[in-house]
Amino acid sequence: MDAKIQELRAKKAAAKLGGGEERIARQHAKGRMTAHERLELLLDKGSFRELDVFVTHNCNDFGLGEQRILGDGVVTGYGTINGRLVYVYSQDFTVFGGSVSYAHAMKICKVMDMAMRNGAPIIGLNDSGGARIQEGVFSLAGYAEIFYRNVIASGVVPQISLIMGPCAGGAVYSPAITDFVVMVKDTSHMFVTGPDVIKAVTHEDVTFEELGGASVHGAKSGVAHFAAENEEDALFLAQQLIGYMPSNNMEDAPRTPSQDDPLRQDPELDTIIPDTPNKPYDMKTVIKHIVDDRQFLEVHEHWATNVLVGFARLDGQPVGIVANQPAVLAGVLDVDASQKAARFVRFCDAFNIPLIVLEDVPGFMPGVNQEHGGIIRHGAKLLFAFAEATVPKLTVIVRKSYGGAYCVMNPRHIGADVVFAWPSAEIAVMGPDGAVNVIFRREISQAADPVARKAELVEEYRARFANPYVAASAGYIDNVIEPHETRPRLINALEMLRNKQAQLPPKKHGNIPL
Repeated sequence: MDAKIQELRAKKAAAKLGGGEERIARQHAKGRMTAHERLELLLDKGSFRELDVFVTHNCNDFGLGEQRILGDGVVTGYGTINGRLVYVYSQDFTVFGGSVSYAHAMKICKVMDMAMRNGAPIIGLNDSGGARIQEGVFSLAGYAEIFYRNVIASGVVPQISLIMGPCAGGAVYSPAITDFVVMVKDTSHMFVTGPDVIKAVTHEDVTFEELGGASVHGAKSGVAHFAAENEEDALFLAQQLIGYMPSNNMEDAPRTPSQDDPLRQDPELDTIIPDTPNKPYDMKTVIKHIVDDRQFLEVHEHWATNVLVGFARLDGQPVGIVANQPAVLAGVLDVDASQKAARFVRFCDAFNIPLIVLEDVPGFMPGVNQEHGGIIRHGAKLLFAFAEATVPKLTVIVRKSYGGAYCVMNPRHIGADVVFAWPSAEIAVMGPDGAVNVIFRREISQAADPVARKAELVEEYRARFANPYVAASAGYIDNVIEPHETRPRLINALEMLRNKQAQLPPKKHGNIPL
């Protein structure tokens, strides 16, 4: 018996070394950790329990028959993050380049199935050269099994993908289906076709980093929600994200005791809106004055920056924040901003995270490129997402709320539970200047002093229409509040809505304009 125990221990020790010490050294030389090292940093100390240590591939062709390494290139199991159960898989690049065989894929599928059965998040650490060529269609079948489970788990348990190395070809579609993608600058890459193929087909010269690096996907494509500075930062981001989410769609997000006074009022908010309506300011400053401890975990920080989305807490309650950013393109909604916000709203709704909307939007971006790019369809996504969401939804109109953008940014008419407005709010079909040009064009042109007459009419229009009191008198706004009281007002409204019940008509699913 002792000999068998010693043999077992030796096999487990060998499995932890993956492809061997030489390959581990090469991994470290590239600034990348091993599969086990990453899990040790991600999970609570001592909590990881590995599954399927002894699994190997079943391929007997092309020289692989004699190369059997325990675990077959992926470490799977479960552990805890801040005491909460999570299921994990971590691909091991030192074993066959982390390539996916059918056995490798089935290990991942097993923990995904367990996560769904037990209602816990799935975190995948991707570091793979792609499908294992020697297995042919069996490798592709394994990938498809993973994709299927990603889809089935979507909206049931949170899914987070960390790209810690290469992720190419069909492999990219698993992270793309998950809720959040975290990439590491300089060492992780995602692309459907690599630089060599692109050069052969389109004759374009491009590096791995230029084609599919973290900066590209974080700022240009929007594929990556976060671009981490290094692997430790990426793992820390995953821990932070989990803290804002429930374990599954049947639970509420975990409340965290806060030392920040729920009745705190911040006078600085009273002077943050410029006197000139077209002058920009930073909406991030507004957010940080309102939320607990000024902590705002921004999602998609570098993509579609004219809208802000991310997580924060109000009196310990996790909330999702959607806010226009007047400091970028005046906070206008365009194709990318609409997609970015719609996806975030749908995530929060799927996992019972209340939504806070801070609105300062002059409308949709005009232009031929936007129209041809489908601004109608993409703007409709955001409208659809807010209207469909049944979580508590609170809107604060900070300044501008014009035209169709008013209808899209969570007004009462599409299901907002509570709508506040600051005294600086301007709610109208269009801005006063444009409205006067349309309504009084002839009168202005015939005036003795057209400039002075237009200025008078603009002020009249602003006083009559572009203020929050007209909408408040119709019941479209629940209250006009002082900026400094925004935090306690929102916290109070969230408490009032804690037991909100909402029921959509029975249906298989809606047909969002994708």
